[in-house]
Amino acid sequence: MNHETPRANHLIDLRRITKVYGSGVAAMHALRGIDIRIGKGEFVAVMGPSGSGKSTCMNILGCLDTPTSGTYLFQGVDVGALTRDQRALLRRHYLGFIFQGFNLLNRTSALENVELPLIYRGVPRRERHARALKALELVGLKGWESHTPGELSGGQQQRVAIARAVVIEPEVILADEPTGNLDSATGREVMDLLCTFNKDRGITVVMVTHDTHMATYARRTIEFLDGLIDSEESGQGEC
Repeated sequence: MNHETPRANHLIDLRRITKVYGSGVAAMHALRGIDIRIGKGEFVAVMGPSGSGKSTCMNILGCLDTPTSGTYLFQGVDVGALTRDQRALLRRHYLGFIFQGFNLLNRTSALENVELPLIYRGVPRRERHARALKALELVGLKGWESHTPGELSGGQQQRVAIARAVVIEPEVILADEPTGNLDSATGREVMDLLCTFNKDRGITVVMVTHDTHMATYARRTIEFLDGLIDSEESGQGEC
């Protein structure tokens, strides 16, 4: 089955990707030769039951794991040919991550949490401070900069996480169940934010979700089952 998008400029290109954990009779085939192509500016939802391979796929996309076989091209560059340090640079400069559990530093202010990826990039203090302030304002948290995660609601914490993801001006946001710990109304607010960054800034969004309603925001849905792509649908999407 060919899962090619109609776009010619593929930002992400996975070709016959497999991932096997263990060996022999204990081998677990998480991915069994998948092909995915995602164009710049797309909003894609990735769905499937637990153990279907979707999280493994996201880890490979985020350079947090490497495939057993197959080719991963990012902007035409073979990620498999990169060194560990080069993959870290790719993550640092091109990829923004949003997690279900927010992954914020508990004793650190919202502003400092957002600044963190800029510290890793060696951005001077004054510039990273200004960029973090702007990112927090963009997600509606102006005035909350000095608050720690424990002083913020779940929705506010996820907004901090979104600000942290976009402060580096990434090519791609990889969102893993970004509304999983939120009530439905707050979840929609978070999805509206992701839509804004997708439409207004052209950031490509790839989102894992179990929530069929949240998946309707995406313009393409890829369904995983048993390490393979079971189906793929394109539509208008709410975003």
